[in-house]
Amino acid sequence: MPENSVDVVISGAGPNGLMLAGELALAGVHAIVVDELPAPSTQPKANGLVGQVVRLLDMRGLYHEFGGASGAPQPLPAYFFSGLTLSLAELADNPMALLGIPQPKLVRLLEKWTVGLGVDIRWGHRLTGLRQQDDGVEITVAGPDGDYRLGARYLIGADGGKSFVRKQVGIEFPGYTATDSIGRMGHVWLPDELRTGDGGIEIPGFGRLPFGHNRLERGGFVFAEMDPGRPLIASVEFGGEPVPEGTPMTIEELRMSVRRVLGVDLPMEAPRGPGPHALRRIDNQNTRQAERYREGNVFLVGDAAHVHSGMGGPGLNLGLQDAANLGWKLAAAINGWAPAGLLDTYHAERHPVGVRVMMSSLAQTALFAPGPEVTAMRTLLGELLEQPENTAYIARLMSGSDTRYETGDPHPLAGRMVPDLTLETSDGTKRVAELLRKARPVLLTLADDATYTEIAAGWRDRVDTVPATSADAPAAALLIRPDGYVAWASDGVDPADSDRLRDALTRWFGSPLN
Repeated sequence: MPENSVDVVISGAGPNGLMLAGELALAGVHAIVVDELPAPSTQPKANGLVGQVVRLLDMRGLYHEFGGASGAPQPLPAYFFSGLTLSLAELADNPMALLGIPQPKLVRLLEKWTVGLGVDIRWGHRLTGLRQQDDGVEITVAGPDGDYRLGARYLIGADGGKSFVRKQVGIEFPGYTATDSIGRMGHVWLPDELRTGDGGIEIPGFGRLPFGHNRLERGGFVFAEMDPGRPLIASVEFGGEPVPEGTPMTIEELRMSVRRVLGVDLPMEAPRGPGPHALRRIDNQNTRQAERYREGNVFLVGDAAHVHSGMGGPGLNLGLQDAANLGWKLAAAINGWAPAGLLDTYHAERHPVGVRVMMSSLAQTALFAPGPEVTAMRTLLGELLEQPENTAYIARLMSGSDTRYETGDPHPLAGRMVPDLTLETSDGTKRVAELLRKARPVLLTLADDATYTEIAAGWRDRVDTVPATSADAPAAALLIRPDGYVAWASDGVDPADSDRLRDALTRWFGSPLN
């Protein structure tokens, strides 16, 4: 290994790579992040975060810092599945929270957070080679001042769908490429009179279309104005002529595509305000997933591990939770207390979640296609979504709240993201999210009994114990992993549950202190 060796090198300083670097730093592990771009990307991609990832940011104290309203994240009254409305307001447990934030801004804020934690981010440094060894990975990097080598115990590929890291370690990327559709999108200028006041658009000669995805008989039309004065227009066409590779995308091409979908002209011009502005074409949409998320001491997160359509906004919900899942496990291995097999649970837990996201993505894409048979299917699904239990099922799928990891504990809460309870503690009123700011495991005891606290004392160097009370407590005690998922829970205090707690502490957080 080279003399200048570090614990972790992350290739890719997008949202997922930066989130992972922050998670590691909270656990005392300072990674080096390299990215071939000279500065954070200004390319508009995702327009916000939706689902369980919003709760994850809240756990790290980033939800309010990144623009969320005061208090706990609040669920949306409605959302969309392939343009079909999900009425969520009456659901007893609505998991669909939203944090609207353009991806360039998200990257800048994550960069600020990670730098504040001491992370070394090297813009303009491109990973050019790697070689696995028994004790880590030898890496070659091309930087502004020339090539250099780094040694790392672990290398993380957070370098996107065309991941150099994934290719170098020979991980296959099977899946499906759609060749029958072309999407176009861009920020534009529109006359004020076209806006309906409720987020929709009134199109001359066509009529009103609501905010979001609209499936029409000649294709799809999307209207979204997340920032006042910066409307985003998108079209989706099926079965059209392919665009020659290398052809620049233009506002005129977007305008003509929208005309073909709507059958009328939409008066649009190039955006007039400050950028960055989106303007891109998406053809040959890939839905692919890495066969495995680990090869030796190399791991994949985010788009390096899975790519799919952006419909419904699943990408960052999936990728940032990859980072949170892997971060504490890597830190445990580096800090010397990881139990055997802990790092293998990253693939075991996150790969199935990626499978479900891709299923949802492909289903929404299929339902967006034109044709009478698709119209009939949408009509039927729309009727099914009038039943709250079906809407709740789709909401859990889209938010990721249906995720349940195999933790080895039979309690119904085990393996699921912890409920955000309101607690009365010795430090005052707190929410569960506030207990996870430092990304450390937490044993939350909600019964007036010290049994579980005494058991956890053997892990006091790595597990925080918090006694509290809660009016809406779903259990007597909860063992919460740093990523916010419940490892163990108990409805009372008895010897069997005590044995299960010892097993859970050992399974996830290693051997107790002597």
